Formats: sequence, C-alpha cells, structure tokens
Amino acid sequence: MRSATMLRSMLKNSSSSSLLRRTYSSESAPARKVAVLGAAGGIGQPLALLMKLNPLVSSLSLYDIAGTPGVAADVSHINTRSEVVGYMGEENLGKALEGADVVIIPAGVPRKPGMTRDDLFNINAGIVKGLCTAIAKYCPHALVNMISNPVNSTVPIASEVFKKAGTYDEKRLFGVTTLDVVRAKTFYAGKAKVPVAGVNVPVVGGHAGITILPLFSQATPTANDLSAEEITALTKRTQDGGTEVVEAKAGKGSATLSMAYAGAIFADACLKGLNGVPDVVECSFVQSNITELPFFASKVRLGKNGVEEVLGLGSLSDYEKQGLEALLPELKSSIEKGIKFANQN
Repeated sequence: MRSATMLRSMLKNSSSSSLLRRTYSSESAPARKVAVLGAAGGIGQPLALLMKLNPLVSSLSLYDIAGTPGVAADVSHINTRSEVVGYMGEENLGKALEGADVVIIPAGVPRKPGMTRDDLFNINAGIVKGLCTAIAKYCPHALVNMISNPVNSTVPIASEVFKKAGTYDEKRLFGVTTLDVVRAKTFYAGKAKVPVAGVNVPVVGGHAGITILPLFSQATPTANDLSAEEITALTKRTQDGGTEVVEAKAGKGSATLSMAYAGAIFADACLKGLNGVPDVVECSFVQSNITELPFFASKVRLGKNGVEEVLGLGSLSDYEKQGLEALLPELKSSIEKGIKFANQN
C-alpha cells in the first residue's frame, strides 16, 4: 500500500513547480480516457504502469499489434482508479481510440547501437502515419503526445495526416521532449550540487542531437560558479543522453524507463491542463512561430484546448545563441523530411 501511494505521489509531484498549485482527488477529477499506442513495447509497458498510477485517468486503453492482453491483464490488477482494456491488432485500433482525451504514441522500433535517429525514420514514419490516420477518424479532438522517434519528423508527419483528414488542430499535437528536460535537470543538479526536486531547466529546439538546446542560463536555482566548459559539457551530455543509454545497454535496448517516466509527466501535465489547473507549463515540440521554422520546442502553457500559449525563448547567453543558429538548419531538414514523407506516401 505504501509503495503505491509513494509512486502516485511521485508522479503527481515530480513535474515543474508550477504544476503543484492544485491537484485533484480521483473523486473530483472528471472522467478522462488515455490511450497508449505501442503499449506492449519497451516504453509502452512502463508508461502503461505509470498512467495506471495517475489518479486523473479513469479509462486506460492499451493498444499494440501483439502482446497487449497480457500487459492489460497485469496492469489491471493494480488498485487504482482507472479501468484498463487491452486491444490487439489493427482491427481493434478504432475501439482503442474511441472517446480518448489523450493519445500517447510510443509505438515503433527502438534505437540500436550505431543507429542514428534517421535510421529509424522509414520504419517509424510508416507506423506513425497509420496510427494518426486512425486518430483522425476515431478521436480527432484528442491531445496527441508523440514519443515515436524521430520526433523532429514524426510530429510534422502527424500534422500532414491530420490536415489531409481535415482534423488538424495545432493546439492538440505535441512532440514529447520532456526527457531532454528531465536529463537537463538531473545533470545540472549533479553539477551545481543542488537538490534536483527544485531544479528547472528549459530545453528548446528539437529532440535529437544538436537540435536539443538546454538553456542552462535560465536554470533555477542559479549556479553562477559553473564554468563555460562545464556548461558546454552539460549541454553535450543532455544532447547525447539517448546515446549514453543505448551504449550502456550494449545492444539490448534504448532509453525506455526514463522515457516512460518523461512521457507520464507530460501526459499528466496535459490532463491537468484539460481539467483547468492553472499555470501548467512544460516544454514541447509544437507548431510555433517563435523561429522561422514551422515546429519548435519551447515552453508551452497547457489548458483546456491543449496549447494555450507558446512561450518565447527569453534571454539567451552567447553560447545558447550560437547553439540556436547551429540547430536551425538540421531541424529544418528533419521537419521537411517528415512533411515530404507524409505527402509522397
């Protein structure tokens, strides 16, 4: 009993401090259906567990092409609010999606050693396109949380699919970049020797390599004694965090557990926004006009319609300004690659 309470408390309290101002008990929270697409996979299983622990979820729909009944049966025994149903096979995708308020997409193949995010592209792009076609048909008003990599391309693919279906709402499509924020907070806290629970670090740009730009100049609490070399090293470690895990797992997986945690944090923020909790702000890769690119990750205020406001970049250090200039061409190329895929196929 104690461990379940602890985990629920962890999920509720581990996001940025702006989310802590108001929480709901399961009795007062409105009914919310969350669908996880790819729920039997390496990210999907721990993500399903974490969403089962979230008291804001009343219905948890778990979908995958195989293995879902077992995951659903396992998770359904946990004594929390949500009812769990597993759906297996494409013929059941519509049922999994009907009535969903939030759809989380961790579906796809993981990175393997030596594989770049672009190597994943053709496989995962096709998977995402098929899933988004179904979302447009069965739950066009859901908030879509895209985890499937490469996010810099899969979010533009989703937008094109929704545009073709006539259901696109830029306020309801999110690339989940929360793991970059989670890593930046952890690495910064370790280097600055401050308690990680109170740390906040905005991360902007995209969700791969140099397109990930942590804004350590805006980190709180401030750590003025960090050298330029230390900031550079922190930036590089945040950018290469995924590779660090892939190499440590030595061919047996990628960042699944930390990604599931980050996905659960962002989905929780979306649910709080839908439920009217004020001042819910998280970084996310969304349609944006704060740079010349059509999509960009920055701080976003979440609300009852999804994106309430895309917040600006704020003041940048010279090092961050250089990083921003360097990332724009690569991010532009990834976005265009996604749009081209969606329109050619």
